[in-house]
Amino acid sequence: MAGHIFDDRGDGTMRTGVSDDLSPRTSIVRRMRHGLAILACLATAIPALADDWPAFRGPRGDGTADAARVPLKWGPDENIRWKVPLPQPGNGSAIVVGDRVFVTSAEDPAGKRLSLICHRLLDGSLEWKQTVEIDREMPTHKTNPHAGTTPVADGQTVVVWHATGGLHAYALSGEKRWTRDFGEFRHIWGYGTSPILHGGRVILHSGPGKRVFVAALDLQSGETIWQTEEPVEGDGSNTPDRRYFGSWATPVVAKVGGQDQLIVAMPTRVVGYDPRDGKALWWCSGLRHGGGDLAYSSPLIVGNLCFMTGGFSGPAMAFTLGGTGDMTDTARLWRTEKSPQSIGTGLVVGEHVYRPNAGPGTIECLDPRSGKVLWQDRGAGGNYWSSMVLAEGRAYATAQNGKTVVFEPQSAGYVELARNDVGDATNATPAVVDGALVLRGQKSLICIGK
Repeated sequence: MAGHIFDDRGDGTMRTGVSDDLSPRTSIVRRMRHGLAILACLATAIPALADDWPAFRGPRGDGTADAARVPLKWGPDENIRWKVPLPQPGNGSAIVVGDRVFVTSAEDPAGKRLSLICHRLLDGSLEWKQTVEIDREMPTHKTNPHAGTTPVADGQTVVVWHATGGLHAYALSGEKRWTRDFGEFRHIWGYGTSPILHGGRVILHSGPGKRVFVAALDLQSGETIWQTEEPVEGDGSNTPDRRYFGSWATPVVAKVGGQDQLIVAMPTRVVGYDPRDGKALWWCSGLRHGGGDLAYSSPLIVGNLCFMTGGFSGPAMAFTLGGTGDMTDTARLWRTEKSPQSIGTGLVVGEHVYRPNAGPGTIECLDPRSGKVLWQDRGAGGNYWSSMVLAEGRAYATAQNGKTVVFEPQSAGYVELARNDVGDATNATPAVVDGALVLRGQKSLICIGK
């Protein structure tokens, strides 16, 4: 079992319960027992609003926002709408659905209690908190504190992945809907992939560690629709030959040949799946290198190309989409053995890629068809773990030191529009909504706006 669940309603009341692994039989019984209530919920359910930020890297998973009046300038004492403390540091980003902000956090340094926390967007007040207690060891690294994932939501349900702590779904108002326990996940650097939603399903890239798979679950019931194992060539630790192995990359969905494909960066290759049944349609190798087999950032789709970088200053490569089977030799356009350290995911604007680098701390623009770097700049002067976002034609890049540069995405050169400091270190990606940015710092959750 994933562990005990503690329900803090934010009004001084608390309920407790025990999580359970949802079997098809218990799911059917629940639906029969509560059929009228579920039908009523479905009748009134609305999708996430157009200007919501309901998932990691936004509504389309590409870092682009539909929001207006997005702040351009701020500082520790300027244009900060509210700031509330968080229990522990973490790398997971905030999401916004309607008037609610959701974020994960550990309750203790050892990560024995992991929470999904809901705050009001208006003033940052706590609405509710659901906490899972974990009775198994879940190692991580000081650079990746527990609660490293971002929740995902539609207009009715919010889903959070706590790795060994399980996959959990709640109503936006905080009531538990279902829980799945996929067992133990162990990696010396912890976990970090975030679930996404597609076609009424929760898509989960599970790992890193000895068990790596991609799965689709029914959003309403939590039942597994399909699960596809990834052939594992490492155990998620520092092996005797000093090779690291793991992927922390959140999947993306893209149209390829008129059909949706689920594109996932695995430790040694990028794989395209059919989201309907989980079949691996194609794969392109090239992420393996001397420092280890690692993937941190999500794939970037540029027209009919896919651009991807490996972790630990690993390779960068691009290949054309549209093939089947092993496309390494037939579709790969170029590959470099060593590139700047890539943890956060970049942006695609027009025909170019803009990417943040974790070491050295630079921002660069490149041509994905050739791999040529067109320009590079130090930007905020720190290393970048956060993914970039694009709002109203402006690119936002946030460094670990809490400084965000806003620049004009153009291939001719770096044009900085603003330089801001939120006053808290961060590895998270801002959520962008009308009139505001919501950023998870290491100490606080911060809403930037007038």
